[in-house]
Amino acid sequence: MPQVSKYPVSSDIAERIFDIFIKSFINLRDKNETDDFISDLFSPTEKIMLAKRIAIAFLLLKDFQYREISKILRVSVTTVASVNLSLKHGKGSYKKILDKIMKEEKLEALFMESAEKLISIPAGATKGAGVYRYLRNEIKKSTSKKGSF
Repeated sequence: MPQVSKYPVSSDIAERIFDIFIKSFINLRDKNETDDFISDLFSPTEKIMLAKRIAIAFLLLKDFQYREISKILRVSVTTVASVNLSLKHGKGSYKKILDKIMKEEKLEALFMESAEKLISIPAGATKGAGVYRYLRNEIKKSTSKKGSF
């Protein structure tokens, strides 16, 4: 888990560096530039962690249950609850961003195709594939139940 130094900076400096951090994202022009910047800025683990939080918010907005999300994304129920708190008591940015993305792309279909492809590969094996078959069936049940993902 990421940690902040035990030696705090002054609030003026903290505010300034956060401002620079935000402006660095605002000034990115296209997907390739953004992808390169994110790859330089975040470790692979941090990128996955942040992407999973967005996926959790998406699934929560689609009325998936905590345990379903936990199984699909392989995150703890506590992480799902944390994102849900941000959704309910935050500034609404998760919802705004996901609404924009869903309008531009068919995010639901992308998540579903990715999940099914990822789960189907090991589910076809003969040994040790029971968990993956279970997950594949859960995804299919969720799809038929909700019409997406």
